[in-house]
Amino acid sequence: MRARSMVTALLTGAGFALAGLLGTGTASADVTPLIVGGSDADQEYSFMVSLQRGTGGHFCGGSLIKPDWVLTAAHCVDGTSPGSVRARIGSNDRTQGGETAAASEIVVHPDYDGQSAGADIALVKLSAPAKSAPVSLGSTTDPGTKSRLLGWGQTCPERGGCGAPVTLQQLDTQVLDAAKCTDIDGSVELCTDNPGGKAGACYGDSGGPQIVRTGSAWELIGITSRSGNGDPTCATGPSIYTSAPAYSSWISQHAG
Repeated sequence: MRARSMVTALLTGAGFALAGLLGTGTASADVTPLIVGGSDADQEYSFMVSLQRGTGGHFCGGSLIKPDWVLTAAHCVDGTSPGSVRARIGSNDRTQGGETAAASEIVVHPDYDGQSAGADIALVKLSAPAKSAPVSLGSTTDPGTKSRLLGWGQTCPERGGCGAPVTLQQLDTQVLDAAKCTDIDGSVELCTDNPGGKAGACYGDSGGPQIVRTGSAWELIGITSRSGNGDPTCATGPSIYTSAPAYSSWISQHAG
């Protein structure tokens, strides 16, 4: 098994690694949300999305980038029927609050193959525009850029070692030089630090946002993709995030 597919399985519940580290469209019921070493969200994020099955179970995160479009990871929704996906938007509680909308269309980047680095990005069109305020795409992704991770992924590093939190978690970190991660395409992916060597994204965080503060607003720079060292135990190394700015033209092509 190639390093990327192993990591994906880890992130989704079968792997925090790539799809697993974060969650996948084929993830089983044990894929739950939480960031290791983070804390309860200290504010409301109007653009934060919990992608859920028809039964209400969270399987991946996402970001509202237009009133009717959610940006997430390709491994979260590849091969998934839009009719089986719902979005809860703008609530720190993945079980209630905010607003909900059904998915009407899923667009996976054509270069995504689940094996090669890059292209782990997808768009989910909502059946009706949300009232919540979307997040804008950022542009600064240089090493040293201070950022924040958001998600409902597992909070302990070993897969299945703990339950999922209901409350959204956040973690402040930074972008690293791409050389700090393995099996990464530095032109379209971000290597993201694991503060203290023990904090970072984990199973259930897939597809969720990496954001930066610009003035009084947040901007989106990354989408949770996979482990940056191929280890199925979360937060033992950096994480890899798909660079949203790198795919801005593709996003605009489909979402306007």
